[in-house]
This record gives sequence, structure tokens and C-alpha cells, in this order.
Amino acid sequence: MTERARELAGKLIRNFNAASTVRETRDPLYDTVCARLGTGTAASKLGASIDTVAPGKRSCPYHFHYAQEEMFIVLEGSGSLRVAGELLPIGCGDVIFIPPGPDYPHQIINTSDAPLKYLSISTRETPELVEYPDSGKYSAIAYQPDATRVSVVQRAENGLDYWDGEP
Repeated sequence: MTERARELAGKLIRNFNAASTVRETRDPLYDTVCARLGTGTAASKLGASIDTVAPGKRSCPYHFHYAQEEMFIVLEGSGSLRVAGELLPIGCGDVIFIPPGPDYPHQIINTSDAPLKYLSISTRETPELVEYPDSGKYSAIAYQPDATRVSVVQRAENGLDYWDGEP
């Protein structure tokens, strides 16, 4: 392979079986292993990851995005999609579409006794606002031109007046 071909492969191709992973856990409810596939690639509008949720655990808090659209493809296992106040069964082969907005708060829960593995694909909208209905939090996320992430998480009641601190 030429140097140019190696450079292109590094920007355009990821093998999810060989990708580095990060375990995100918070007892007693959350335990997932994530492989962020889009990070470090040429992709600027799409994000992708492989997530494996431990039996009886959840992948992330119940939330919805104001700008980002998501799609999940269940690769192995089964569980539940908590969405809009309902629990829907999900299993291998299911493709889940989550548009942005408050009509579709969502969370993937592994309600089985085996790992639940799925592919996440999302748009990378920036800036983004995420709301967490269970905890009353909001997360504002933006990226600077050098790809540095700026993120603030707080509750609405902790907000400041527009003029606070201004002369």
C-alpha cells in the first residue's frame, strides 16, 4: 500500500472489531462499552459508534436532541427502547429512527440476560442542545474550528439572567 493509500484509509475506513473502546459505567443502572468510529475520520456531518450494553443495564440517560437525528441498528441481543414514555421491544435486525425534538425522548435498555450490541449513527449538528427529562438537565454542546468540544451541563433553575455580571 502506498503512503497516500494509507493516509486515505486512515481518514475513511474504520473496522469496528478493531476500534478502541471506552467503558462508560455508573452503578446501578448504566454499563456500556463504546467504540467511537467517526472520531478522527474525515466525517464532519456523521457520527457512528458501536455500543454494547451489559445485561440489565442502560446505555445512557433518557434524553432527546434539539438538532441531532439518530439511527440505531441492533446487531446482537435484545432489549427495550424507552421512547416517549413507552417501552418497545427491540432485537437483532431492528433499525430504530429517532428524529430530533421533544416528541421522542429515548433510551436503550438491555432487559435481557445477554449483551445488547448496536450500531449508532447520528448527524453531527453543532451547536446542539440535549434535554434529559428524568433529571431536568440540559447539555449545550458546540465545537470550535480546531474540533475542541465545548460542553455545559446544568439545570434550567440554575440559569442566569441575561444581564447577570454585565456592566
